[in-house]
Amino acid sequence: MNPPRLSAGLALLDIEGTTSPTAAVLGTLFPYARARLGPWVREHGDDPEVRRIVTEARSLLGEADAPVERVVAALARWSDDDRKVAPLKALQGLIWAAGFAAGELDGELFDDVAPALRRWHAAGVRLAVFSSGSARAQRAWFAATPAGDLTSLFDGYFDIDSAGPKRDPAAYRRIAAELAVTPPRAVFLSDVSAELDAAGAAGFATVAVLRPDEPHHVAGTHHCVASFAELAIDPA
Repeated sequence: MNPPRLSAGLALLDIEGTTSPTAAVLGTLFPYARARLGPWVREHGDDPEVRRIVTEARSLLGEADAPVERVVAALARWSDDDRKVAPLKALQGLIWAAGFAAGELDGELFDDVAPALRRWHAAGVRLAVFSSGSARAQRAWFAATPAGDLTSLFDGYFDIDSAGPKRDPAAYRRIAAELAVTPPRAVFLSDVSAELDAAGAAGFATVAVLRPDEPHHVAGTHHCVASFAELAIDPA
């Protein structure tokens, strides 16, 4: 099968397993944040964003007056279970952003990603990110890549707080509306079938990224590539 050639006004990108190695997220970012969840909440308790996170966590627990240690224990458990819940993702984003700013973290990319992003952007294709990790963490990730700061290439960063669950077609329609792009003029790239199915149900074109040595969770009739170098996207 010939590599796909698509016309799109927007390329929406997943991160884990798509632009970046799964091991860089699960093996580096998650443990980094997990070790700092409790200290961060305790030391930044007066920060308005941390107060919001604690309030949202209490709401999920159904315990409006839950003590901070109960909230910290819940956040730790959700982290261990890789729960896609907004307060955990927001807190991880704060911790990761600080780690990137301190030079303790780097945004890893597959070698084919930065050249493709620059090529598509130069051709006039708009780029955006949709990840369960917070938008703050996404920006920090793409600002600190081995290929340099790539944040100027992107028109938007979307997470489950701003767009909704990645397996819900409504999330993709929200992103398209926010960026003033009709869904048929957008393409979503991911390594997870349920996300691709949701994007397809919203009217997006879809590309399954099946990288060697990465865990794949893809089935169905999506376009498939093993590298961004195999994919041509022309502006629509």
